[in-house]
Amino acid sequence: MSKVEDFLSAEEEQEIVAAIRTAERSTSGEIRIHIEDHCDVDTFDRTLEVFHLLKMDNTRLRNGVLIYVAVRDKKFVIYGDKGINDVVPCDFWDTTRDVMRNYFQEGNFTKGLIEGVLKAGLELQAHFPWDAHTHEDELPNEISRG
Repeated sequence: MSKVEDFLSAEEEQEIVAAIRTAERSTSGEIRIHIEDHCDVDTFDRTLEVFHLLKMDNTRLRNGVLIYVAVRDKKFVIYGDKGINDVVPCDFWDTTRDVMRNYFQEGNFTKGLIEGVLKAGLELQAHFPWDAHTHEDELPNEISRG
């Protein structure tokens, strides 16, 4: 599978968006997923570029998390902004990556993305709980594509 359009069905995409909404329901944190067919540069560098292009570095508490996937390259990166990285355990992104990778290796990309989103959401909730007075959804929940 090399086309980004074929990576997820419309139904699978809606399941992932629902997981993002669930994960964000109890936190002020923001979670986004970006999918591209191929990455011509270092995957981490591209993730940082997309993070900025999606304006994820503009959240009030700097608590955005981006899951970037390069489909044809079979690579993905989880990137958390400064606010979240300052408070999560050192191995947090590694354990989230490992959970996702296990599903990806089985060909279950939808489940891998959902589990990554929910795991990130739980950690965000612990450090950035939802506050009825200040909570607003700062970023779209839809999956973006490049």
